[in-house]
Amino acid sequence: MSRRLDKLDADRQTRLFESAAEEFAAHGFDGASLNRILEKSGMSKSSLYYYFDDKADLFTTMIERSLAVLFREIGGFDPAALDADTFWGAFEELYRRAIAVVDRNAWLVQFGGMFYRLRNDPGQGSATGRLFLAARKWVTLIVERGQALGVVRTDLPQSLLIDSTMSLLETLDRWVVAHWGQLGQGEKDALPRQHIALFRSLMSAQTGASVSGAAAMRDG
Repeated sequence: MSRRLDKLDADRQTRLFESAAEEFAAHGFDGASLNRILEKSGMSKSSLYYYFDDKADLFTTMIERSLAVLFREIGGFDPAALDADTFWGAFEELYRRAIAVVDRNAWLVQFGGMFYRLRNDPGQGSATGRLFLAARKWVTLIVERGQALGVVRTDLPQSLLIDSTMSLLETLDRWVVAHWGQLGQGEKDALPRQHIALFRSLMSAQTGASVSGAAAMRDG
């Protein structure tokens, strides 16, 4: 999020992002008009371009704010508080709370779809990268904590494990956004267990030990 935005008072920020949310929801990213957003929010074009590089930057910043709201509703999460017994269960519970919040706020899925369409755009998608940089820092903390607890594998280079985890995270997120409207409640309720099981299969120390053991038997 632009540091310059901190200089914009809270009321004007609220008017701007409410206007932007209405415009993007009504017309999608490509159809959204900056002029209509400016008219509704009462902000001048010169002011807008002081705070944002372009429409993609405004949209990505709005997504960042939306995610901040989502995480506040889900509740706090401190990787340092995890222990070996609660590690994987804590992520299932976090995911379960996220599903409940998204179920009450369908616009999150709508904006998620717009976000990934923007991410796929080679001309404008670079603005989405900062969200994934933030997610990577979070994943890195989780991997480091899990390795310290002995529940996350250490047989791979850490950067490879983090890259693989990020790829799985984005794949699952894209899938949920694309299929959310077709999922029944039972299918939604099963997502935390199913998806955390995929992360566990990729990341767990047991997986690493099994791979190492199989390799030793093969080479022995």
